[in-house]
Amino acid sequence: MARKKINVLITAASRRVALIRGFQNALRAGGTPGEVIATDTDPLSPALFFCPRYHNAPLSSHPHYIPAIKEICIKEEIGLLIPTIDEELPLFGRHKKEFADMGVVIPVVDEEIGEICNDKYKTYHFFKSHGLPMAETYLPDEVRREKPPLPLFIKPRFGRGAVSAYPINSARELDFFLDYVKDPVVQRFLPGKEYTIDVLCDLAGKVISIVPRERIVIRSGVCDRGRTDKNPTLMRLAEEAARALRLIGPANLQCRMDGGTATFFEVNPRFSGAIQLTINAGADFPRLILDMMHGDTVPRIGDFEDKLTMVSYEESVYRNGGGWRR
Repeated sequence: MARKKINVLITAASRRVALIRGFQNALRAGGTPGEVIATDTDPLSPALFFCPRYHNAPLSSHPHYIPAIKEICIKEEIGLLIPTIDEELPLFGRHKKEFADMGVVIPVVDEEIGEICNDKYKTYHFFKSHGLPMAETYLPDEVRREKPPLPLFIKPRFGRGAVSAYPINSARELDFFLDYVKDPVVQRFLPGKEYTIDVLCDLAGKVISIVPRERIVIRSGVCDRGRTDKNPTLMRLAEEAARALRLIGPANLQCRMDGGTATFFEVNPRFSGAIQLTINAGADFPRLILDMMHGDTVPRIGDFEDKLTMVSYEESVYRNGGGWRR
């Protein structure tokens, strides 16, 4: 039976070439007619040039952002919209019913959960209240009052991409960075290997796939070299967290594992920056999302290639007068 056409819109595409390719490959492999369209505020964002068409859009903080995205959805006959940055998530969570009424599916958490995940202090208290392991997290007044043992780690309460994130090894460093980092939180420094756990849930919140990945080398907050790890402890904890958070669509949970003990320190209810490793390991999240659109997705927890290693490198596109070339 022929599948219906699904045009996919990826917002704030930036450098997410792997994600665009993932959906393009999933459309072809699954026999789903459709194209991948992208938006970004910057007309020179490289991911735009891997799409047949793209649109410049205002910042997600702009009051015209949602109306602009709706106009693009109508013009491009979009059936599936994939938000990619943290700031958009509560916004699309608030408006996803309006998009659904237009025939546009947005696999994103509800607004309340998006706001919890964007706020590292709220995330800590959510995990603590649900009995999930999370690095102790303090506001500046709390860390000054309670004086937790060093080492510590400081970062913005609202932020992404490892911007303004620093290890703290002395009281002097703590005093300096509490003033230097805007609106910070301080977390217990976690020993052990660092992992991202990619999770995919269907539109009703059922967990479909879980893929832990060791982050061997990290560059600007994104895994540059990584390896899948079919670790049952990480998979079990990720499933518990996904259910507690009522996740919908793609998400990634970040943690460290010291011996046999795993501790979370961040949650992002969106595609991770290194989703290509998970896709190439056989947990094809774009294909599974398209399957959801056709009503034929089944859970595939643990169905991926173990110990698959990824090393990444830069690609470039060029322009001289006319069009772009690779």
